Amino acid sequence: MILVTGGAGFIGSHTVRALAEAGEECVLLQRRAPAVPAHLADLPIHVVQADVADLNALLSAGKQYSITGIVHLAVSVPWEATDDSPIDSAGRSLEAFLNIVRAAQAWGVARVVTASTIGVYGFGSAGAFTEDMPISLARSHPIPTFKKITELLAGHLSTVTDVHIVNARISGTWGPGGHLPDPFFAAPSLALAAARRSEPDLSGLMRPPHAEDALDLLYVKDTGRALALLQLTEELHHSTYNVASGHATSNADVIAAIQSGEPDFRFVLPSAGHRPQTWLDTTRLREDTGFKPEYDTAAAAADYMAWLRAGNQR
Repeated sequence: MILVTGGAGFIGSHTVRALAEAGEECVLLQRRAPAVPAHLADLPIHVVQADVADLNALLSAGKQYSITGIVHLAVSVPWEATDDSPIDSAGRSLEAFLNIVRAAQAWGVARVVTASTIGVYGFGSAGAFTEDMPISLARSHPIPTFKKITELLAGHLSTVTDVHIVNARISGTWGPGGHLPDPFFAAPSLALAAARRSEPDLSGLMRPPHAEDALDLLYVKDTGRALALLQLTEELHHSTYNVASGHATSNADVIAAIQSGEPDFRFVLPSAGHRPQTWLDTTRLREDTGFKPEYDTAAAAADYMAWLRAGNQR
């Protein structure tokens, strides 16, 4: 069985579904609720109510089920306001990751796949980002900052324990269950507007979007499948993998993809002129796992809009 933290969430639920389609039973670690989430009720899954920061509660999952792999996707980065002090919040974030490795060692789990982010590469350059390129240690947004720390810890612990920790640097991911709006890119808000046949509300983005703004976008169903492959593939030759489409998708590309299935969607974003484009090189992922995205931008937009029109919002 595969333990998935954050398995009821956005990327987590699609990873659980991909694991189930590959024939695996999953155990979800949920902090708030002991019940199987309604949107995963059709799958062979089990739930343990526990906080990953509570080692004894976490280890109880291994007493109930025979855990053979771990996919750690639970959000444990202190980037939103809480009642905790910044020091305590940072400490719990790091302790949660260390507890996952402690549990893996206690259960004899050979591989942990843990979520990192495209944000560790930073911004301002152009071209393909490869996993072996130097990463700046400068502090930026809390999410990439803590993911860098976790990656360094993962590299150290992989060399001094018998647990292989795999960092999955996940690109911009959109689709069913995602943030609406997503603060970092416009695609989800554009799809929602097209599904509602309304004007897009882009006020929730961190900065005003332009037509040429581009990001390596991957549909969440493909993201989940890639993470499942990283857990299940018998032999991996690396400890860090880009989980991405392997090309840049601009806001103009997203709008064109939406219009291919919804011709009446006529929204136009302002132009900012030429913008350097970046994307994640996916050679490692493709060669080691055979991963290839099943959804191009048009197929992703159509699938997402159908989901939204069915009355779903989260």
